Amino acid sequence: MKYLLIIFIIAVALAPLRHAIPSRRQRRIARMREYAAVHGLFVEFRQLPGAARGDKSRAELPRGDIIYYGKRLPPQRGDGGRRGSWAQENHDWRALHGSGPLPEALAQSPGDILAASVDENSCGIYWQETGDEAAVEQIREAIEAWAGTLGR
Repeated sequence: MKYLLIIFIIAVALAPLRHAIPSRRQRRIARMREYAAVHGLFVEFRQLPGAARGDKSRAELPRGDIIYYGKRLPPQRGDGGRRGSWAQENHDWRALHGSGPLPEALAQSPGDILAASVDENSCGIYWQETGDEAAVEQIREAIEAWAGTLGR
């Protein structure tokens, strides 16, 4: 009986520690973000382009965290007219807010990308981190190719 009481007390003491251990999904996301950072991208939470201006209804917006994987761009001389955003729905891309045609590098990007945007400081994609390191590599290649065309 004493041993059962000791085991019970130890179990109660260790129970809060279980919440500090990352889940499989949290470890997978951490690996993907680390892979992106090591390969020259930055990762941050951003609002999906068009959502603020009402392009999509609240019901159509994806649930969960929307993460931006981007590449910093060198400063541009002149008027800084480098802006645009595109949304992907059912593997079809559409320009948002008068943006030009879809950059060629994004045409072959993975289907789980929600949107892409470019501004004076960066170009990148919005997604919900549904893949693995292989998906991040595909995204990185597309962003690198896109950034290469913007540097011209």
